[in-house]
Amino acid sequence: MNSVHIRAECITVDFPIFNASHHSFKKAVLRVATGGRVARDAGGQVVVRAVSNASFEFKAGDRVALVGHNGAGKTTLLRVLSGVYKPVSGALDVRGRIGTLLDMSLGIDPEATGYENIFLRGIMLGLRPKEIEEKIDEIAEFSELGNYLDMPTRTYSSGMVLRLAFTVSTAVRPDILLIDEWFSVGDESFNKKASDRLNLLVKQSSILVMASHSPQLVQKICNRKIVLEKGTLTEVPVNQCD
Repeated sequence: MNSVHIRAECITVDFPIFNASHHSFKKAVLRVATGGRVARDAGGQVVVRAVSNASFEFKAGDRVALVGHNGAGKTTLLRVLSGVYKPVSGALDVRGRIGTLLDMSLGIDPEATGYENIFLRGIMLGLRPKEIEEKIDEIAEFSELGNYLDMPTRTYSSGMVLRLAFTVSTAVRPDILLIDEWFSVGDESFNKKASDRLNLLVKQSSILVMASHSPQLVQKICNRKIVLEKGTLTEVPVNQCD
C-alpha cells in the first residue's frame, strides 16, 4: 500500500506540570524529567517538553529504530504516532491502519473473563466487534489459555495476561506497526511462537517503528535509526553506536 506514510512537521509535545512553584516539587520534576526539557509554554505554564519541533517522514518499507536512554522520549513518540498523545503544535499526518505493542495492560479488566477481555482490548485497539468475532477462535488457540479464558483475568499470572494481550494485539495485520521493545513473555515455548508471529507481522507491515535498547536487534531489523535526546530527534546510520 504505497499511500501508507507518517509525516510530522515541527511537532512539539508538552506535558504540563501543575503546582510547579513548590520548591520540592520542582526538584522532583527535574529529577524525573531527564528525557525532556523543563520549559514554559506560551501561557507561562511549566511543562516538560518531551518532543521539540520535530520533523520526519516514514514511508513504505521503512523499518525505523528509536533509540536513546530511558526517559529520552521513545515511548512518548510512539504514543504520539498511535494517537494517544496529541502534539501541542505542528502537523502530524498518519495514513494507514496502526497496530501497537505499547501498553500491554490497556483494555484488560481483571474482573472480566479472558473472552470478555479479548473484546475489550480489541475495541481499545480500534478493532470492530465483527473483526474480533472472526478472530476469536484463532486468538483462543494461539494464546494456549484453554479453560482459563472462561475465568476472570485476576486469576491469571502476569505471564498469562501478557499472552492474552499479545495475541489480541497481533491478531490483525496493520499497515503501520509500533513496538515498544521486542516482546518477551518468559515462557520459552510460547516466547518462540510469539517471536515467530512478531517477525511475520513485521515482514507484512508496510512501516515499522520500534523503540529498542538492543543494537543487535536494530541492525538486524531496521534500515533507519533515530536517536532521541532531551526532546530532539537526530537520524544516524543504523550501524552507528549510540
